[in-house]
Amino acid sequence: MFGSRQPAILSGLLVLLLVAPTLAASGDGGDSPNAPLAASMLPDEAGEDPGSSQPAADEDHGSWQKNLMLTGLAFLLVAINGFFVAAEFAFVKIRGSQIQHFVREGRPFAKTARWLAERLEDSLSACQLGITIASLALGAVGEPAFHYLLDMAIGNLLPPAVMSVLSWTIALTIITALHLVIGEQAPKIFAIRKPEKMALWCSVPLKIFFIMSYPLLRLLNWCTEVILKWLGVDSAGHETPHTEEEIKALLREAHVHGDLTRSEHHLINAVFEFDDMVCRRVMVPRADVSFFTTDQPWSECLEQAKRTRHTRFPLCEGSLDHVVGVVHIKDLTGFPADADINLRDIARPPKQVPDEMPISRLLKHFQGTHQHMAFVIDEYGTVIGIVTMENVLEQIVGKVEDEFDLETPDVVPDGAGVYIVQGSAPIESVRRTLKLELQGEVDTFSGLLVSVEGEILEAGDKIDLDGATAEVLEVKGSRATRVRVRLDTAPATVD
Repeated sequence: MFGSRQPAILSGLLVLLLVAPTLAASGDGGDSPNAPLAASMLPDEAGEDPGSSQPAADEDHGSWQKNLMLTGLAFLLVAINGFFVAAEFAFVKIRGSQIQHFVREGRPFAKTARWLAERLEDSLSACQLGITIASLALGAVGEPAFHYLLDMAIGNLLPPAVMSVLSWTIALTIITALHLVIGEQAPKIFAIRKPEKMALWCSVPLKIFFIMSYPLLRLLNWCTEVILKWLGVDSAGHETPHTEEEIKALLREAHVHGDLTRSEHHLINAVFEFDDMVCRRVMVPRADVSFFTTDQPWSECLEQAKRTRHTRFPLCEGSLDHVVGVVHIKDLTGFPADADINLRDIARPPKQVPDEMPISRLLKHFQGTHQHMAFVIDEYGTVIGIVTMENVLEQIVGKVEDEFDLETPDVVPDGAGVYIVQGSAPIESVRRTLKLELQGEVDTFSGLLVSVEGEILEAGDKIDLDGATAEVLEVKGSRATRVRVRLDTAPATVD
């Protein structure tokens, strides 16, 4: 839109700003040395010279010229105000890394922009000073100019008293509209949406104004720091680090505007939640763990491995309360079915982790030990489940299922407003999918139902939740495995 001459043009506008008050003063005939001469040339009231109308016409013509010049100066001041507004918002919006990238690319005026960004406090003060000067000058020059033009144009149509109020009102409205639209809103919005371009365009004239007004800026900044110190406010800098919630809000906004895809947005959000997750919430519960025993025949171990298709198996003496080690499926290859194998000889030492360990630390544990299975123990030292590398990575990338995984989704639709929920489904997953306010210090949906009911569940039990009704369909041991959830907004059915 603009060429490389943009900074030079803007620099010229700043120079005109400095000489504008002088021009305005010299154009004001009220205090001019020629005023007495003009007064002496006025006709005598007793008798007017027919030729005396010529000086009056010249004076009227001069007034038109003066007010047209003031009107043009008003438009110039509006443009200068817009320049400083755009420069301020551009340097607030743009990041230092973007300017460094422009410098490496050799973009015009990038080094000047970097010079200003390195002095952001003073640069913004220069912008504020320019805005203040332009606004005050606009108020002093613009309103009288427009008032006079309106008075000259329609002054004979209304009584003088009414016309004076009306012309001043219209003049003030015009100046306010120009100042708001051209001097504030348009440059501000443009700078917010295109901060890179605006920062480069404004850098040269802003640096010139910065250098010219530097002594005054230092004095004003010192006064500001003194006032802030009295108020107990630290004036160390404008930039503060973003909180996690602010970053998430920025990511949501970027996703809505199409700058992030759905998968990118999901992955980044998952990374934020990754460090907040603990082993207990991602583990395979004890009741679902398939394991070998030390007295189990080799043929039965092979059959169990074929049936479950797992990669790693705990080796225990009777139960998970006495873990001996971990057997990898690769360790079983090459042995015939009738071989006499002692699994203790091929088992790897078991690794234990506390149930409240963050999974970010668990990931480092897996990387350091080169073993991708660990036993989760509670505060009493009892094994309550196992956790694998797959369980950890799924918290970032979602469910990872290979050719042998036959996992059932946590929540499956079963009609309008009706869902089949696995008892082992994480409570957060159910809350997010069904949009329910589920409260409780539990990890799974089955645990929530037991907490609400206050007793061991049986098939057919119905539990009222906040916004839904849960019906237990299947029970394994003392845990509900399948539950039908009917939302209160679901259509009524006749059994």
